[in-house]
Amino acid sequence: MAAAALSRSASDRVTRAPVAWLTTLRQDGSPHTTPVWFVFLTSDLWVATGEQNVKVTNLRSDPRVSVAIDGSSMLPLVAQGSATFARTPDTQSLRELFATKYRGWDIADDSVDGPRVLLRITVDRWLLSGSE
Repeated sequence: MAAAALSRSASDRVTRAPVAWLTTLRQDGSPHTTPVWFVFLTSDLWVATGEQNVKVTNLRSDPRVSVAIDGSSMLPLVAQGSATFARTPDTQSLRELFATKYRGWDIADDSVDGPRVLLRITVDRWLLSGSE
């Protein structure tokens, strides 16, 4: 199912937002919410994270997610969708987007929380689309 398109201003706010709050589901169904660095490309959110993190373990069992993006606005954005573990031929482009947004951060750097995985979050729908 294709997500409803965001307005240009909402899309710009998603692109500029420094942090998103990613909620995954534990095996018992309880939510696990963590802040993540991300990039917004076309209509997908991309997250690079340590493969040993709880969110990755959760996603291996249940790919459903919700994502909340504030961006210091009175009009928050909230999405619902699913995450897949991505192996994309365009990883260099994603590395450059992350490095630009996060002051040179390399998504391949595994010195902090070990080997990384790349998550592609496909938005099924925007629950709050950041508009009045």
